[in-house]
Amino acid sequence: MRYYLGIDGGGTKTTCVVGDETRVLARVTTGPSNIVRVGEDRARESLHGCVQQACAAAGITPAQIERTCVGGSGAGRPELANIFRSILAEILATPIVVVGDMEIALQAAFDTGPGVVVIAGTGSIAYGRNEEGKTARAGGWGFAVGDEGSAHWIGRAAVIAVLRAADESYEATASNQKSLLAEALCGVWQVDSLIDLARRANSNPPPDFAALFPALASSSQEVATQILMQAGRELARIAALVMCRLSAADDQGMVRVAMTGSVFGHAPLVRETFYNELRRLDARAEVIPTIVEPVEGALQMARSSAAGN
Repeated sequence: MRYYLGIDGGGTKTTCVVGDETRVLARVTTGPSNIVRVGEDRARESLHGCVQQACAAAGITPAQIERTCVGGSGAGRPELANIFRSILAEILATPIVVVGDMEIALQAAFDTGPGVVVIAGTGSIAYGRNEEGKTARAGGWGFAVGDEGSAHWIGRAAVIAVLRAADESYEATASNQKSLLAEALCGVWQVDSLIDLARRANSNPPPDFAALFPALASSSQEVATQILMQAGRELARIAALVMCRLSAADDQGMVRVAMTGSVFGHAPLVRETFYNELRRLDARAEVIPTIVEPVEGALQMARSSAAGN
């Protein structure tokens, strides 16, 4: 029996699956492994733990893995790919393929065929491939200057919104009263006041804005609704850009578009707005309603790399 390992390493969590030629035998999730955001030590802890737990759940040892593929945010860069490979080589003797998270997501959504996938997790990016094999991307420029529509972007927008609302209400500012959304944000970061919320937002290193996303996703306040709708529009924008780059303006064929990531998975309003806005921007878009699991693409790529040696 041959065993394969697929890993999706993100800024919030790391997912690992063990499979044989046809089946998924085990799936485990641990902490973040985005090296740029959490550093090598935290990434090592998450990656090692994920591999060891997944192999144990499948009833095998890491030594029995024949091929491994890991997809991570920024892992397409040679220097980061080498770090990922080195960390995993500490516990795996298998050949290790390292690619960007967008590549395993595209594989999971469309195998080797054409299509566009939009990732909206801790960060965001759109990536696609046409019938001729040409690829294109948009977004994914990082949390400091981009990643619109991501969980980080949504959390940051929420903090900005509640602080701006406090500025616009003298009574709220003077008495340090907080809206329900502000209360929720303060609760996530475990701070007591809007002043402390602002201090945390401006701290160095930057705080975990993505951790605030669930508070937005579950809020019924108008400000939360507006932020989530804007996130959907931003994600549609980068999807439309990739569609445009991959096909001629007079091409009337439908383009399949897939969604993946926690923002799409946990915010129906983002999905709905994304669909409506993308169809408005480009009527050729055929949005697949199910949420893609990128780690399945990593497993597929591990199997195919073994087949191709």
